[in-house]
Amino acid sequence: MGVGKTTIGELVAKKLYREFIDIDKEIEKEFNMPIPEIFKTFGEETFREKEKEIITAFSKKRLKVISVGGGAFGQEEIKNICMTNGIVFLLDLSWDCWKERLDLIIDNRPVLQGRTLEEIEELYYQRQKIYSTHNSRFNTDNIEAEEISDYIIDTLKLSWDIHEPHSGKILEI
Repeated sequence: MGVGKTTIGELVAKKLYREFIDIDKEIEKEFNMPIPEIFKTFGEETFREKEKEIITAFSKKRLKVISVGGGAFGQEEIKNICMTNGIVFLLDLSWDCWKERLDLIIDNRPVLQGRTLEEIEELYYQRQKIYSTHNSRFNTDNIEAEEISDYIIDTLKLSWDIHEPHSGKILEI
């Protein structure tokens, strides 16, 4: 939450000529209202069910770059779907750097509203445990989005080079 998933995801998608999907934006389209209003009107449980439904649908589509909300991996089923159907990158931001962003993100994050700084810090560390399942982790402290997106692309290229199927035959033309 607030680590820059959308900005970085958009850059990765653009550089790879892929469609970018922001799950939170898709949920807002479904309800025709912003997330804080969804939480207020329907509650977190309804939001999480819709989140699971949309992530499940998009994760089965090929060649997409998808940004999932900060709380999505709190649902084991979503975590399993993402790990099975894609490559999961954890954009990791330290507590010290993240808390500097609180003023910028708190109004749009219902799970943070009405909490003390200590409660927010506790939530931050609870989510760190949830995020331990991933394919690749990148610490984003004081690193520009452009550099992070390049790292992700380089990682994907390396993975493809290592795992590319080879027939064992050499063809000459």
